Amino acid sequence: MKRYLKFALIFIIASFFSFISTAQNDFDDVEGVPDEYSLVWADEFDADGAVDPDKWFHQTKLPSGDSWFNNELQHYTDRTDNAVVEDSILKIIAKKETYTDQGHTKNYTSARLNSKFAFTYGKVEVKAKLPTGVGTWPAIWMLGKNINEDGAYWETQGYGTTTWPDCGEIDIMEHWGSDQNYVQSATHTPSSYGATENHGGQTISTASTGFHVYSLEWTLDKLIFAVDGNTHYVYEPQVQNADTWPFDADQYLLLNIAIQPTIEESFTESAMEIDYVRVYQRDDLGINNMEPDKSLQVYANPVNDELKLIFDDIREGVTALVKIYNMSGQLVTAEESTTESNQITLNGLGALPKGVYSGTVNIQNNYYNFKMVK
Repeated sequence: MKRYLKFALIFIIASFFSFISTAQNDFDDVEGVPDEYSLVWADEFDADGAVDPDKWFHQTKLPSGDSWFNNELQHYTDRTDNAVVEDSILKIIAKKETYTDQGHTKNYTSARLNSKFAFTYGKVEVKAKLPTGVGTWPAIWMLGKNINEDGAYWETQGYGTTTWPDCGEIDIMEHWGSDQNYVQSATHTPSSYGATENHGGQTISTASTGFHVYSLEWTLDKLIFAVDGNTHYVYEPQVQNADTWPFDADQYLLLNIAIQPTIEESFTESAMEIDYVRVYQRDDLGINNMEPDKSLQVYANPVNDELKLIFDDIREGVTALVKIYNMSGQLVTAEESTTESNQITLNGLGALPKGVYSGTVNIQNNYYNFKMVK
């Protein structure tokens, strides 16, 4: 009898680990995600009720003291009336109702979620079905972790040092009920913000009747926006600097529905439904495993304060953008420089901590890679 129990126990344990392994493989093997990416953060919304407080923060504080931006009409609340998980689907619900909070009464409520996870570079996928109604404005988007917006999650954690748009904003998906089924992606940077010129979109005939995967792929030099794998916009500025590319630092995710002043009188409520949110990153963050270019010499290496980059095939007077990253893939310095003869000289590296660094040089959209030791 004990022998049969032993074999039964072994079978159960083996089956359990086989199930876990299969489930994990199924979870990671998502169609359209390159093999070099691995899942680093996700919410599958498996538990009914309120959103997971370990993953999401309800941003409810009126940042200007009495209202939200863009003349929006809603209060954001932390109630399950406005954000709830049902049958493994997150529902962010915009409602027409009288609601008083922070000394102000408004006629609409909704929810605005901040992720308690922030990252630099990767691929984001959100599977969602959008609300309807002229005046509704749902969004799946990102902001710099360093934004100093009063009441935002990372601001409450002490990271709020930078104003908008210097912090950078990435709009993965926006939809306006006044333009039903057209979805748009955009970026907001110091060089173009508000009615930004950096945007693109596509028409999805079933945006509010079916689920679609809204995605962003964020690399060292570009942002690629797509729906169901069909790309509709690529942001890749020819010149990358603080004005055009504030996207070398951590950003966090936001999910919300805003109510515009154009909301139709007949509107009562509508929801953005989300099946999952997934964030992937390259195992090496796309930085540290890049092979150094043989046409580029680095001197002195190890470096003290000054570093010379000497090219085999670059003429004098060419503008270059040099970026240096630490082993975690975080940008530590970015500098525009002009070649003198066939070389670039970088100064002020003495302040960097000791360690190994990777670098890229962008010269007229030709990229050179190098390694250096401090």
